Amino acid sequence: MPDRVVANCTIEVVEGWIARIVESSAGPAVDESIDASGLTVFPGFIDVHIHGAVGVDVNSADAAGLLRVAEFLASNGVTAWLPTLVPASAEQYEKAIASISEAMKQQLESEYRLQSGVSAPEKSPTEVGTLNTYSARILGVHYEGPFVSNEQCGALHREHFRTFKNVADFDSLPTIKREGAIHMTTVAPEIGGGIDLIRELRQRGWVVSIGHTRATPEVLDQAKEAGAQHMTHFMNAMSPLHHRAPGPVGWGLLNDDVTLDLIADGVHLDPMMLKVLLRTVTPERMALISDAIAATGQGDGDYEIWGEKISVENGRTRNARGSIAGSVITMLDAVKTMLSLGASEIDVAQMASLNPARLLGIDHECGSIEEGKRADLVAINDRGDIQLTIGDGAVVRP
Repeated sequence: MPDRVVANCTIEVVEGWIARIVESSAGPAVDESIDASGLTVFPGFIDVHIHGAVGVDVNSADAAGLLRVAEFLASNGVTAWLPTLVPASAEQYEKAIASISEAMKQQLESEYRLQSGVSAPEKSPTEVGTLNTYSARILGVHYEGPFVSNEQCGALHREHFRTFKNVADFDSLPTIKREGAIHMTTVAPEIGGGIDLIRELRQRGWVVSIGHTRATPEVLDQAKEAGAQHMTHFMNAMSPLHHRAPGPVGWGLLNDDVTLDLIADGVHLDPMMLKVLLRTVTPERMALISDAIAATGQGDGDYEIWGEKISVENGRTRNARGSIAGSVITMLDAVKTMLSLGASEIDVAQMASLNPARLLGIDHECGSIEEGKRADLVAINDRGDIQLTIGDGAVVRP
């Protein structure tokens, strides 16, 4: 629950939504029941920053590939996600958005069949991600860039970076023409026209996050006033904290009305730093992300991603320039890390579910286990392994 752990509880699900929560093991008469004795049930995880998995890269994927990622995510406790694009050409952006739109369409059709009890034909061995299998809900798109700093590129390719001169620069980013689709972007406010860009994005209903930046606190104050109140993979791809130049890190630590997301893989941030953030920022302002790339779920090796070779060794990514290039963790891995560092189960539920939902403005329907919300749930055993995921009431067993 959002404020406590309930030892004996029955969650009644009707047509994909939580109809009733009875704080007793003796629940109402139902058509079907699942015994979760000995398991801990969390709200389904929400990943707002993920570039791919199981060999599929969001930038180049077709709809079937995206649904394959969505199935993998569901088996790892994620019930909703934002496919995240790295800076690319206009043509690549157009193709990626078309694929995301088609995948969302197929998910909606599949959800209708599942909830109405209509049987779908069996999938052939070559088909993936649609019909009668639940897959983590695609919410929209997250553009990581292209309006970011050349000096803090991280693993992003500078040749596709842009500045903002007028509305035409923004209009060149394709959008998903579906009702309710969420559009998020990471922006460095110090780029040319950055503050005006943030203001324009917010007027259009976009979620704006600050990242890949070297902005001064003064510029960051302007960005917050313009509507940017979140920070992307905090401490990564931003100028570091210095006692005479606090920069984005000092600003993010100090502003209690700004939320932060972070990659809890023990690589992007040292475990000691994760403990520091738990104590100083507190879970109320923190959201977990995976920042996972296509190599996730594939093991160590060399991969061709974003037009370059990215190596994975002992769970650490590295591109040809020697930079970390995303992660190969799942949200479940991040949850396990935070629990091992002393975060409570309530804290973890907030960081992995409720805070991402609040960031995207969908916490009225998901992100916590409460009556009237989606039946997006994940059940984990005492070793931290997922036993089942429930999304919109459909059950997935790993």
